[in-house]
Amino acid sequence: MAAIEKKTQSSLHLRSNSLPSAAHPLVSQLEEQLQRLRGSEATSSLSSSSVCLKLNDMLDLHDYTDKLLQLPMEQQVSAQECNDRCVDDLLEGSLRLLDICSTTKDCLLQSKESMCDLMSVIRRKKSNETGFAVEGVKYLAARKNMKKQIRKALENLKQKDNNTSPMLNFLNEAEAITLCSLEQLLLFISGPKRHSKHSRWSAISMLMQPKRVICDSQEANTNEFEKVDAALQSLISHRPSSIENFHSHMENLEFCIQDLEIGVDQLSRKLIRNRVSLLNIFNH
Repeated sequence: MAAIEKKTQSSLHLRSNSLPSAAHPLVSQLEEQLQRLRGSEATSSLSSSSVCLKLNDMLDLHDYTDKLLQLPMEQQVSAQECNDRCVDDLLEGSLRLLDICSTTKDCLLQSKESMCDLMSVIRRKKSNETGFAVEGVKYLAARKNMKKQIRKALENLKQKDNNTSPMLNFLNEAEAITLCSLEQLLLFISGPKRHSKHSRWSAISMLMQPKRVICDSQEANTNEFEKVDAALQSLISHRPSSIENFHSHMENLEFCIQDLEIGVDQLSRKLIRNRVSLLNIFNH
């Protein structure tokens, strides 16, 4: 992520040379969105509200980007400035963003399905029976597999070299900050690295561990996904906990997933629209 951030900052420092001084008003709007998204990268902890706000900023960013790509003058400039390698880089970049969006949607869908299975058991009033423990283990195992999927996706992210033409530099800035923001979204779903030691344990062995006391400061920095994980582990390992609190955490997670699904789906649609605009420009 640091590499992405550094690249984005460097690109923005060159922004004054990227577009003409008498640029279209859309340029300043795009610049504001990039600066807003850059500022959000400095946040040390992520909450569902901050993630959703970032998604909304990305939606605006790509709205402005598409509007800019629709301007005849910008289309002409982009077509003239692009050689075959530049075209390939831009189109490859758009696919990269769509791929990471697809991975994010898959992770959210998996989370929702696992949560629905768990809630189904609870509704059948088996919270104190074997059925709940079995479904709880399945949920934690699914979370473990999903985290592996996220780590693999993040490891496979590669950055391309910057282009030197003005319009292409601008598009690269938008791609880099979007990629960085999506990376943070995946990390939000996966949870912080402080839980990485759990990856060595099976779901069953986690349930056999001695009672742990969670500090208030840790709880304050825990997102909806982690709260459900922690509450579920406490319940099925017979640690002092509250089923009412668990229900509350599950409900909050359900709303969180719904909001994220809507945002990521809208972003994916806008990225597809931008890719179509690029293809139309370069195929003329």
